[in-house]
Amino acid sequence: MPSSLTITASSIDAGLLSLPWSTPLAEWPNEAIVSLPKGISRHLVRFANLSGKTIAVKETTSTMARREYEMLGQLARLDVPCVERVAVIEGRRTAKGEELPAALVTAHLRFSLPYRALFTQKLKPHTATRLVDALAVLLVRLHNIGFFWGDVSLSNTLFRRDAGAFAAYLVDAETGELHDGGLTPGQRAHDLDIARVNIAGEIMDLEAGGRLEDSMDAVAIADGIVESYHSLWGALKDEESFAADEAWHITERVRRLNDLGFDIGEMSINATPDGARVSIQPKVVDAGHHQRRLLRLTGLDVEENQARRLLNDMDQFSARVSRLGSDEEMVAHEWLTRVFEPVVKAIPFDLRAKLEPAEVFHQLLEHRWYASQARGRSVPIAEALSSYVDDVLRHRRDEATVMGPPTDTTAIDVVGDIDEDDLPEPSARTAALNWRDLV
Repeated sequence: MPSSLTITASSIDAGLLSLPWSTPLAEWPNEAIVSLPKGISRHLVRFANLSGKTIAVKETTSTMARREYEMLGQLARLDVPCVERVAVIEGRRTAKGEELPAALVTAHLRFSLPYRALFTQKLKPHTATRLVDALAVLLVRLHNIGFFWGDVSLSNTLFRRDAGAFAAYLVDAETGELHDGGLTPGQRAHDLDIARVNIAGEIMDLEAGGRLEDSMDAVAIADGIVESYHSLWGALKDEESFAADEAWHITERVRRLNDLGFDIGEMSINATPDGARVSIQPKVVDAGHHQRRLLRLTGLDVEENQARRLLNDMDQFSARVSRLGSDEEMVAHEWLTRVFEPVVKAIPFDLRAKLEPAEVFHQLLEHRWYASQARGRSVPIAEALSSYVDDVLRHRRDEATVMGPPTDTTAIDVVGDIDEDDLPEPSARTAALNWRDLV
């Protein structure tokens, strides 16, 4: 190992020293790399195994690697969905003493996929819409904390399943800027325009490769992020005015934001001099309303829509067993031990890398609802679980770490054997499930 090698990390993993840093990343041996699908990148990116975990290694300049390392640290402290930084590797040299680029090391986000790996045949309209909507939510969250991305695209994002939708995570932060005073309307508009142009280009690339349904319009898909973004940003930031005797509007505004998955930390309330009208405007808005509540009650750390679904099930469980007046923490504990955990533990060990437990639970509820509709009766949860495992879960690709051929680091077309779009369309009607077979 060359003596000039420098590793910068918040916590050093000794396994970093065993990786072949004196070899150009493009020439790393097969035994050192892990095959995962990855998005399009201006830099060479490969995946490797580090102490039983998967990491992403990107070659870049020392300045850019350090800058992105620091930016990812700041975003993590602000609770923004992004990949976890691991280390910056500098001072790399070959055995002959030739200089090699610096490397940024990040942790692979389990159960996440680049957008191209979310389908194996053709991208269909509802999948494209869900991806764009997820990216719009991420962009709103970033802008809300004063982060200008500068390179918004599907390729710079990883997606995790979230109860019928997707949750988006920032991958590439090298062009990002964090502004303490927040972003100007012009900066936000510029980021949104970059997103629209990049997404249109990415969808057109799929179209050129025959991976887009004929009825889809790439520009219309890209325009969708503008509409989704403005709708959500307006819900979070717009000022609302009403008569002074209609104070219930304040409570309604809070509830609407909670339904969108946001909490209000601070609100501006102004009354006219004559006291006839009142205006309100949220000042501090934090994402993750349902996530925080579920984590507090059960210790489960899941995506926002998954948390919403699990909390709804918990409420239904409480009503079913006549515990509406019981302590919320007690109900949550009983639901966790009598409903959620038995389902998770019943998943065969060899299938547990297919999906996250919360996503499995969500899909099981969907599967049970469809089965009950088809048979005209309430299907017991055990029966639904058996058919879900055999007919659906067993045929999915593993998403904890999607593997490809041993020598392929961009295995987009070879991962999985079932199209995301061939699965049943998610339904909000799962709330109608009858819980009497569970308890």
